[in-house]
Amino acid sequence: MQGQPLHPALAGGATLVGPGTVRGRLLDLGRYPGFVSGAGSVRGEVYRVDRRELLGRLDREEGYNFERRRARVVLHDGRRVRAWIYRYRGPRDRATPIPTGDWRHRWQ
Repeated sequence: MQGQPLHPALAGGATLVGPGTVRGRLLDLGRYPGFVSGAGSVRGEVYRVDRRELLGRLDREEGYNFERRRARVVLHDGRRVRAWIYRYRGPRDRATPIPTGDWRHRWQ
């Protein structure tokens, strides 16, 4: 997301479409969030990938505990699209659920 540590990885290869919501749960893993399956919704940003090679770079940046998968996302205007998301598949023993589903508003 804009303003987050991995956002620069999108430079020159992706265009912001806008906010989106996906079914699932968000976990606070400390320095970053982790998306997992479950009841609820998670808010984030949707980008159009303009350069296919960007996906490999994003995979490396996300790391081995995250797996890129397709999901149905609802855009802010109500349109439904299929988009790549990164599901967290690492340890959850220290993870804290984020009830709002919004990383930027995790402490509200």
